[in-house]
Amino acid sequence: MKTWNDIGHKSAMGVGTWAWGDKSVWGYGKEYTESDVRSAFDTSVAAGMDFFDTAEIYGSGTSETLLGQFIKSASHPVFIATKFMPFPWRLSRKELTDALKRSLGRLGVACVDLYQIHWPLHLRSLETWMDTMADAVEQGLTKTVGVSNYSSDQMKRAHEVLVRRNISLVSNQVEYSLLHRKPERNGLLKTCNELGIKLIAYSPLAMGVLADKYSANRKMTGYRGIRYNRLLPRIQILNGLLREIGQSHGGKSPSQVALNWTICKGTFPIPGAKNAQQAVENAGALGWSLTREEVIAVEAAAEKVR
Repeated sequence: MKTWNDIGHKSAMGVGTWAWGDKSVWGYGKEYTESDVRSAFDTSVAAGMDFFDTAEIYGSGTSETLLGQFIKSASHPVFIATKFMPFPWRLSRKELTDALKRSLGRLGVACVDLYQIHWPLHLRSLETWMDTMADAVEQGLTKTVGVSNYSSDQMKRAHEVLVRRNISLVSNQVEYSLLHRKPERNGLLKTCNELGIKLIAYSPLAMGVLADKYSANRKMTGYRGIRYNRLLPRIQILNGLLREIGQSHGGKSPSQVALNWTICKGTFPIPGAKNAQQAVENAGALGWSLTREEVIAVEAAAEKVR
C-alpha cells in the first residue's frame, strides 16, 4: 500500500492555494493578481516546495485552473493534492468520480498525487465515500487518498475501509498552528502518528496572525478580522518571542519560527503564498530546527494569547 512517503515529494513543507482565485476572503484580483500567484508558484518550486494543495471550491475552480497552467512550464514535476466537497446535494458515488474528472480537466493532468474529502459533511455514509475513493485509485485517477477536517473517530473509520481495499489513508488535513492546537488536545495528532497518517497543517500561520504584520493598531479585515482581531492586543508578546528566537537562528522571522514549530511537531504545513515575497518568506522555515527548549517556550507564550 502506498504511504505518505510514496507521494514522492522531498520537502518538509508544501504550499496552500486557497488564496489563488479567492475574492471573498483573500481579495484576489484587487490586492494581488494572476501574475503575483504565478511568481509565488515559480519561487516555491525553485525553493524546493513542490507540493501544492488545492480544491475544487477554491475560487470556484480558479485555483485548480491556475495551478494547471503553471505546472505546464514548471522546471520539474510538482505534486498535486486536491479535494472533493461532499455537498448535501451530492448523493451518488458517481458525483465524486465526476468531480474528480472535472478537477483533472482544470489541472490538465490524468491523475493527481492525492485526492481528499474536504469536509465530513456526509449525507451518504463515510464508508460509501471511502469506497468510492478506493475506486478512484484503482481507476488510476489518483495515486493516494486523504481526508480533511476529520475527527479521530472519522479518520479511523476511513482508514479501516481503505485497508480492506489494500489502500492506505495517507493524510488528514486540519487546521493546526501555535494558536490552534486542538489536534494535540483531542488526540488527533497522536492517532495520526499511531496509524502512519500524516497531519497536513493548514493555516499554520493562523491566517497571517503569526506573520508579525498585525497588531491592536493594525487590524485584519473581513472574515479574518472577525476571527482573529480579538487576539491582536496580546499577539505582540508571542511575536516578540518568535522574533527573539529567530535571531538566534541567523535572523529568522516570526513566521519562519512559527512554521518551523509545526514541522518540529511532525506535521506537514501548507502555508499560503500570494506572491514571490511570501514564498521566499515561507522557504526560510526550512533547513534548520528549533530546539526542544524553544518549542516549549513558544508553546507557553502562545497559551497566553490563545
